[in-house]
Amino acid sequence: MKQLSGDIPRNTVIGSAKTLEHHRDPHDSIGMYIRKRRRAAKLSQRELAQLADVGTRFVSELESDKPTVRMDAVNKVLRVFGKKASYVDVTPDQRRTDAL
Repeated sequence: MKQLSGDIPRNTVIGSAKTLEHHRDPHDSIGMYIRKRRRAAKLSQRELAQLADVGTRFVSELESDKPTVRMDAVNKVLRVFGKKASYVDVTPDQRRTDAL
């Protein structure tokens, strides 16, 4: 396994905007999005955790769609791929579906 300490500095953004959008599916959860991006970047969970300055367990739980996660840590991981979590408008139908 490559050593990140010498190869990729923390706060490095992996992939271009074009590459990021190529892997985006509007039905993906944040966890699925992160897993796809990590694999596309050929990073292990451990390497992604090092880049984002979070624990490997957190990356694993996030990719598994754990229902309760710290948003600051989620944003640390998303930041590696040039993204951040934000709020978006939803339709009334989505409100009913999400509440179930």
